[in-house]
Amino acid sequence: MRTGKLILVLGDQLDHRSPALLSADKAKDIVAMLEVRHESERVWSHKARTVLFLSAMRHFAEWLATNGFRVEYTRIDEASAGSFSTALKSLIRKLGVTELVMTEAGEHGVQDEISAVCRTCNIELHLLPDSHFLCSLDEFRQWREGRKSLVMEHFYRHMRQRLGILMEDGKPVGGNWNFDRDNRKHFGKQGPGLLPGWPEFEPDAITQQVMQDVSGILPDNPGELVSFNWPVTRDQALVQLEDFIVNRLPAFGPFQDAMWQDEAFLYHSGLASSLNLKLLSPREVIDRAVAAYERGDAPISSAEGFVRQLLGWREYVRGLYWTEMPDYLDSNALDANAPLPAFYWDGKTDMACLEQVIGQTLKYGYAHHIQRLMVTGLFAMLLGVRPREIHEWYLAVYVDAVEWVELPNTFGMSQYADGGLLASKPYAASGRYIQRMSNYCAGCRFRPDQSTGDKACPFTTLYWDFLMRHEKRFADHPRAAMQWRMLKRLDARKRKAIRARAAELKGLFADQQ
Repeated sequence: MRTGKLILVLGDQLDHRSPALLSADKAKDIVAMLEVRHESERVWSHKARTVLFLSAMRHFAEWLATNGFRVEYTRIDEASAGSFSTALKSLIRKLGVTELVMTEAGEHGVQDEISAVCRTCNIELHLLPDSHFLCSLDEFRQWREGRKSLVMEHFYRHMRQRLGILMEDGKPVGGNWNFDRDNRKHFGKQGPGLLPGWPEFEPDAITQQVMQDVSGILPDNPGELVSFNWPVTRDQALVQLEDFIVNRLPAFGPFQDAMWQDEAFLYHSGLASSLNLKLLSPREVIDRAVAAYERGDAPISSAEGFVRQLLGWREYVRGLYWTEMPDYLDSNALDANAPLPAFYWDGKTDMACLEQVIGQTLKYGYAHHIQRLMVTGLFAMLLGVRPREIHEWYLAVYVDAVEWVELPNTFGMSQYADGGLLASKPYAASGRYIQRMSNYCAGCRFRPDQSTGDKACPFTTLYWDFLMRHEKRFADHPRAAMQWRMLKRLDARKRKAIRARAAELKGLFADQQ
């Protein structure tokens, strides 16, 4: 039988109804899936991240074979699996195909690499639009065209109106477009109380084999696998979705920004990895959250806050990524040039909040969005870490990290490296913010209300140093000027003392490399 087309399925394209699979002729075409070591080595990936991707891929390949597809699968321990280019070239030569069909890649560099291989091998490449997203790249470009500034809230409202989500008679349900002001509560001294547990996904034989492979091939990569408990199939992802809707969505909204010692998951969904692997579609997840609100099972603040993360931020950053790359990766608007402190890789620091969040990250491959933005991300921005280094860290250590969503969130929202393209102001704060939103500071030797001296919280010292370093840039900024006006309360002696202490901290962290 003459071989037909090669249908390439990437590790983050595990959609049973992807455009590439729907185009396949099961009798002639061959579906290719490639595990490559370079993907876990170029950013020194967390073992749990690699296990999640490879286990989900192997389960998906099993589903393909069960459903009548012809599958060629390259495993990470094969000789040709060193890099994506090597593995793909080897497969093309082996099969003698002349056409390759794929759903467009989510990552700019991956798509460039595949295109280069096809040119080298003189085979025809057919790219199909990714139907997973609710806003196509062409639609985003049309929305963006002619706008003097980009505001996610405007895009979010546009998407709500276009799709009729949480809308009634042309107006937002509940009378407001967002309920962010209702969603900034902390747990108080009493803490979060009894929290709902997450579903347990016991590693099956496939996942156990992947764990063995990863531990043997990438023994020095960061992170641990003892606590691995992520959905690796669509059925498991649906269990995670249902559990979130029933048990955590009602309290998700008000407490989505709160943090608590030794509580990694709280009321968060844990669905980002399943969405980014495309085991779930954003529309089905949104519809389940909206249905919970309509039944009276979740307040509008929770349903809307969750919908905004998917329909607003997730779609928005994807559009921004593809309309800004590849130059976006070179952004460094704040001229940040400090190295990433070594403790980001092992969690060994006497700053309680960073020890907690990084330790949790290494254990689970997970931290929720405020832990990422206002603990690890905030510290890196205040210290002035090179954007590319903190970007590579985020891409490496979180199981849900794929570049199209991680890079804009890091460069734009977390580090302000893009100069305000994504976020209108830097998310700068002192240790007092962490004290207010968590109980981390209670067990820390540093004082968040002090900026100088041995007990001064490094966040607070570096916060004031950050304001001084960027005073000219932001003193008249319409949304940030209030923070910079606070500098006027500091006399010359206080400024000098803060700068001296900040210099000590920067030298200390640089010496730890």
